[in-house]
Amino acid sequence: MHSGLMRIAGLTAAISLVATACASPGATPSRGAGASPTVAGASPTVTAAPPSQDAATPTQPAAQKVTYRLTTWAGEDESNELQELVLDEINASQSEFEIVHEPAPADYYTKLQTTLAGGTGADFMWLSQEYVAGYASRGALLDLTEPLKAIDSPAAAVDRYFPDVMSTALYQDHVYGLPWISQPVVLYYNPALFDAANIDYPDDTWDWDTFLTNAKALTKDTDGDGTPDQYGFSASGWPPVHMFIWQAGGDVISDDLKSSPIDSPEAIAGAEFYKSLIYNPECCPTEDTIAEQGFGEMFKAGTVAMFMGGASDTFESADGTVLDIGASVVPMGPTSRTTFAWTGSTVVNSTVENPELAVKALVALTDGIQHWKIVSPNMDLATKEVVTASLPDKWKDQKGPQVEAILASTSDMRSFNVIPRQQEWDDLFWREFQDKLYHDQGTAADLAAAARTQLEALLPE
Repeated sequence: MHSGLMRIAGLTAAISLVATACASPGATPSRGAGASPTVAGASPTVTAAPPSQDAATPTQPAAQKVTYRLTTWAGEDESNELQELVLDEINASQSEFEIVHEPAPADYYTKLQTTLAGGTGADFMWLSQEYVAGYASRGALLDLTEPLKAIDSPAAAVDRYFPDVMSTALYQDHVYGLPWISQPVVLYYNPALFDAANIDYPDDTWDWDTFLTNAKALTKDTDGDGTPDQYGFSASGWPPVHMFIWQAGGDVISDDLKSSPIDSPEAIAGAEFYKSLIYNPECCPTEDTIAEQGFGEMFKAGTVAMFMGGASDTFESADGTVLDIGASVVPMGPTSRTTFAWTGSTVVNSTVENPELAVKALVALTDGIQHWKIVSPNMDLATKEVVTASLPDKWKDQKGPQVEAILASTSDMRSFNVIPRQQEWDDLFWREFQDKLYHDQGTAADLAAAARTQLEALLPE
């Protein structure tokens, strides 16, 4: 997993729950040799056909496909699914191109930068939302704005994407990627623990107060040793504190990318609410307990009643048993129910050969992934029918009942406002604000006031 945001949001722990699409990078493209795609039929040797009594015209060989290279952070299981469910079908149906996958599930961004700098970068690359603007600003990505207009496909119709998701693939109002997933955070819960405590399951009537009250009621010392061994909720930097700031009506980077108003009353209210949860033994495990037992593992083990995770998260016990887990929209904040959406896009190397054909291949690739991963960032595909059809058989019993809550969450989801220097901004936000807040090194108001000027120095001029 990558640094910066992953560290800030605690995604290292959260996404390690399962190998899902949300399992964003830390990976690296280990590519073979060959800088740019090869046109295998570029200078074909034409061999005359054997003479015929009826015709003497030689038979020309069929044009060979252009090969495009795709690098992703996909691990073994995800890579196999991508190949079987998406790439094999594309390659079999296309006569002009084929896509070869070069997965790199370790040190992804480090190696990606190295290969791009060395001129050996892949043609297509996965980027999580906070990287697109930076790569585009350095000229590493192909501008897709005009080529997409010439392609008649739902995946090419930029105006059919959720706007707050599509915005992560834009830089200076130009399109530099096509999102293939938009995972809203939902509230997962363990029905057995709720039943035992005689507490109603979470639903869309819950607000922050309801959530915190029930999280405390579900925290129990069942063995009488004076220390809780069951908790209502677990927080460890995930979900991002940004989500609670949004719910309180604040933001961390303004829509115009000109300010970082983390010291506004709304932003402080959201940060303080999150501080009331994280490492608070009245409702949540301490940092040491999480380190010892595992963040996601505690929920899967039945010692945590509620967990906020991505839409495609799946849960099974240590012995492989699929668990009975419910899902709901996240609780309502003071002004909204905004939920964070983790977003990934496929981008195109600016040095790609035959750009028009490459964009056609990108659209085919995106459409295939959008029918595989949940939730599709294309509004026309964010339906119960499409999501249900995308579920592997193993997970239909668990995920099927969760689909309604997942789809309900899409209306409230948003991604980060992203700047070219996002990684630097994220590191500073974590170091000077989040981490200190979580460890009682200052109030949200004091820490925000001290960090804001430094953060704004990293924003675009």
